Amino acid sequence: MQPLSTGLPGALVELLRGSPLSDGKVTFAWKAAVGPAFERVTHVKLEHRVLLVETASAQWSKEVMRSSPVILRRLQSLLGADVVERIEVRRA
Repeated sequence: MQPLSTGLPGALVELLRGSPLSDGKVTFAWKAAVGPAFERVTHVKLEHRVLLVETASAQWSKEVMRSSPVILRRLQSLLGADVVERIEVRRA
């Protein structure tokens, strides 16, 4: 018997991909992709397949930009490859 945690990532992907695209879904996927530290200091919005990320400071902008290739792959895994094509970072 495998622990429940081994099936959760797959269940999360199925749950997200099966629900309609909304701001809440994108925000939830962002939080799952980046974790609580990034989530606390950012705000995201999806516009025309571009994820706009507003950050609380220049330092956080730098960290998000540095991590954006990994974050993009995670978001594409959660939401589908055609939902987010790129990430743009802006300071709030």
